[in-house]
Amino acid sequence: MEAKLTMMEATKKMKADSYKMAALSIDVRNAILLAVREALLKNRDAIFAANKKDMDAAEQNGIAASVKKRLKFDEHKLADVTAGIDQLVSLADPIGKTLLARQLDEGLNLYRVSCPIGVIGIIFEARPDALVQISSLCIKSGNCAVLKGGKETANTNKILFDIIYEAAVKTGAPEGCMLQAEGHSEIDELLACNKSVDLLIPRGSNAFVQYIMNNTKIPVMGHADGICHTYIDRDADIEKAAKILLDAKTQYTAACNATETLLLDREKASVMLPVLAERLREGGVKIRGTKEVTDMIGGEVMGEDDFATEYLDMVISIKLVSGVDEAIAHINTFGSHHTDCIITENAQTAEKFMNLVDSAGVYQNASTRFADGFRYGFGAEVGISTSKIHARGPVGLEGLTTYKYKLYGDGHIVGDYAEGRKQFHHKDL
Repeated sequence: MEAKLTMMEATKKMKADSYKMAALSIDVRNAILLAVREALLKNRDAIFAANKKDMDAAEQNGIAASVKKRLKFDEHKLADVTAGIDQLVSLADPIGKTLLARQLDEGLNLYRVSCPIGVIGIIFEARPDALVQISSLCIKSGNCAVLKGGKETANTNKILFDIIYEAAVKTGAPEGCMLQAEGHSEIDELLACNKSVDLLIPRGSNAFVQYIMNNTKIPVMGHADGICHTYIDRDADIEKAAKILLDAKTQYTAACNATETLLLDREKASVMLPVLAERLREGGVKIRGTKEVTDMIGGEVMGEDDFATEYLDMVISIKLVSGVDEAIAHINTFGSHHTDCIITENAQTAEKFMNLVDSAGVYQNASTRFADGFRYGFGAEVGISTSKIHARGPVGLEGLTTYKYKLYGDGHIVGDYAEGRKQFHHKDL
């Protein structure tokens, strides 16, 4: 029996294959995706049986209901991921796009062209549909992927990986297109592979993401917390506000784009707050607020530092503010720069909010739950980035590409320009 490769050895082989992966035509990459889609549908019963094992174990281990919702992989989740693959196939090729074309001098032409990043390590939470979405995005963008999912869905992850990998290689992908890391110890091994892994994307708790960042030389892209805000302005429509807020908080509480804090303009609090509180409580949401808030509507009194808490549960923080400026200051202080919304009919106030709130997504009159690669038409996402370098917000195909400069000359040498015999004229083509 062949000995299992170490993570260092395996990623070194992947790095060599990453150039082959990058060179696959768009027709081959799309054919691979369609083969993956068919293989998933064909093996649905085996996938559901594996997921049942994970769900039974979660039940026995007392896993919270909000987490179990993420673990489940059923017909609905299968339909979602296959729809995501269809959307990916329909999208234009992100590779080989000319981003800049410039003539430096006669016969000396420079092009900036998009290309894959190479080998990407993605460490994600216990959500099996994420494995399908991430691997599909990497295939379409011509990247090789090292995948490490949460232990709570080990059985589902294993069968999904095997199905996707077999379909990909059969349809023309190189053997090093994908690698599944299954053991927890392999995370630390992966962090040491800075010569063969080009980028890490961790998805999880703040502490986990910070651990990754502090223990590797590999560039890291990701977000930690999802402390999202909905600010209801004095010029808001109360019915519209209540509808949006309830969706942002309750539609899927375990997601990082669910609203955790409601900020409400103090000027309209006496009218709006009781209505909003009633709708939230009817929706099963527990209210935590400042003393000013709880004096008006009841609920649990919270401290100022509690506004930096990500609940991922049916709990919401509420604070009154004296207008949009205080709302902006609160969000920029306590938020995680993920997604924040203003509900108002005043276009000028909305524009101020959207220009000054320092978040990857800023919305007017729309639920924060729209912060999602599939909903943006990216064909799902590998994660949401709250950093400002390279990619920001839902990271889809474009976020998985970089670029290279291609210079075409005809015997040109720098000496001619340094000594004044020739001059650059930098003309955009």
